Amino acid sequence: METSLSRHGLNGLNFFTAAAQTGFGPFISVYLTEIGWNQTDIGLVLSVGTAAALASQVPAGALVDALHDKRAVTVAALLGLGLSALALAFAPASGWIWGVQIVHSLVSSVLTPAIAAITLALCGHAFYSERLGENARYASLGNAVAAALMGAVANYLSERMVFVLTAALVVPAIIGLLAIRPREAAEEDEAEDHPALLTPQARKAREDRPWHIFREPALHVFAVCAVLFGLANAAMLPLMLNALAMRSVDTGFVVSASIVVPQIITAAASPWTGVMAQRFGRRPVLLVGFAALPVRALLFATMPDAAQVVVIQVLDGVAGTVFGLMLPLIAADLTRRTGFLNLAIGALGLGTSLGAMFSTTLAGFVADHFGTSAAFMGLAAAGGLGTVLLFVLMPETRPGPMPRLEAPPVVAL
Repeated sequence: METSLSRHGLNGLNFFTAAAQTGFGPFISVYLTEIGWNQTDIGLVLSVGTAAALASQVPAGALVDALHDKRAVTVAALLGLGLSALALAFAPASGWIWGVQIVHSLVSSVLTPAIAAITLALCGHAFYSERLGENARYASLGNAVAAALMGAVANYLSERMVFVLTAALVVPAIIGLLAIRPREAAEEDEAEDHPALLTPQARKAREDRPWHIFREPALHVFAVCAVLFGLANAAMLPLMLNALAMRSVDTGFVVSASIVVPQIITAAASPWTGVMAQRFGRRPVLLVGFAALPVRALLFATMPDAAQVVVIQVLDGVAGTVFGLMLPLIAADLTRRTGFLNLAIGALGLGTSLGAMFSTTLAGFVADHFGTSAAFMGLAAAGGLGTVLLFVLMPETRPGPMPRLEAPPVVAL
């Protein structure tokens, strides 16, 4: 188990990494508009970042698997995040902005599996579920605090200073990372822990290769469900906000509240969700999270008013909390023989991103041609299909006793 210093360090790493990532959200569009970019150019550069994120997720996961020193690769990614923010603030030429979007996408693709790997190395597979819940809590708090702070900076100083603040937040994230102390070589009773903790040399002595993760049928089932999750979820809130705007409803409060409410749910419920996943299994918790998607879409299809939309967003918090925690947890469960945890996380993240990419386009097309309610019904169908697939095809992945490894694991931090 982790020491108190390491626990607080991991909490700080999650909090400040999420806080720094907040600066690369809607603030970029506002900043580029402020310095004279037109909407076409803004949309294009954001699309470049999205494409880079899609292309880099699987290679980034494989890279984190291949490197023994997980803390070093995390420091490098955090430094890339900070330098990207400074480039946005002080070198806003178009060529730089394009490069910044690509670099940010690459380092973000590395950070997610790297932090997951550090967490596993610190607490072990048996406590991974609970620790992922704590990670999600602190990341959610970091998002919420940073959004409020950056909003104040943009209002009272300038949009440019938001990115200076973003770069500054990288510093405490690195301090938190350096406070994490790796366990010594595993105790004898830990010798059956996850093979992702093996050194690259020990892993080479085994017969498993990265592509062997795709021999696991449950991984394919969960990947399809991840695509359907992204497809059902990504367009839901933007579509609802557009519907409110077309009814001449002031959406300023609704936008803020619709973002804050799910963050509150995530911060409050993530640790409890991790405990439930360990106690009752992954599958029941997953079904609850996925079932929230079609229910939320069907409620939105009734065209609720602004206050009702904010209440319905509680379901977004439920779905997001469950899926965000379950993706790395099930990836760890399904790689207990091969050890290529981060490659699995990258592959599942790619599936989710592909679903989200098509979600807004398809929902917009249906809304334009058949009406907004029909679009919500389509999103509900996608979420419902994902729930049915989980119920019918997804096995329980919570591990029993781990088969003994051929070589003792050495913590790869």
